Amino acid sequence: MNLVERVKGLVVDPKVEWRAIDAEEHTVQDLYTRYVMILAAIPAVASFIGLCIVGSGPFGSTHRMPLAAGVAYAALIYLLTLGWVYVLALVIHSFAPKFEGHGDFIDALKVAAFTPTPAWIGGIFGLVPSLSIIGNLIGLYSVYLLYVGLPTLTEPPEDKALPYFCVVLLTMIVLTVVFYVIAALMIPAPLRGF
Repeated sequence: MNLVERVKGLVVDPKVEWRAIDAEEHTVQDLYTRYVMILAAIPAVASFIGLCIVGSGPFGSTHRMPLAAGVAYAALIYLLTLGWVYVLALVIHSFAPKFEGHGDFIDALKVAAFTPTPAWIGGIFGLVPSLSIIGNLIGLYSVYLLYVGLPTLTEPPEDKALPYFCVVLLTMIVLTVVFYVIAALMIPAPLRGF
């Protein structure tokens, strides 16, 4: 699996790329070390640079997060992202039989690992915190990747595919909110520098 080609395929022609992903053999370790751990580092590192070096603030003022807090925040974001992928895979795997899809955990992990690709790539906009909204908008393409990839890899009947997608999408949203709440609670306001 070529990382750049995989990202390009998911963005440019996701239907073809998901079929290729479905045909590939992967392990949990393989998916994490060759894809998730690399791409998940983009938003964490970009946020560190953006918050600690570039800085952000309203009305032209610039506030910077202290370096120690920035390192802790970036590490936390990174670790939470790795956990987010695994928890999402567990949800996809556990709900597949309820929607008459097949229950292969590796296929569920493939969906969870490759779906957030646009969000991770969009995380580069964290380098300039005032532009991070652009990264968030790019990340919305992940919803389409889920819509295409989930039925391709888990194969629910056509009438069950949309409800299954909705359950997994809702789970993604809840996990993301929980992720940000945990991150905010772990780095107290005085350490954030703003």
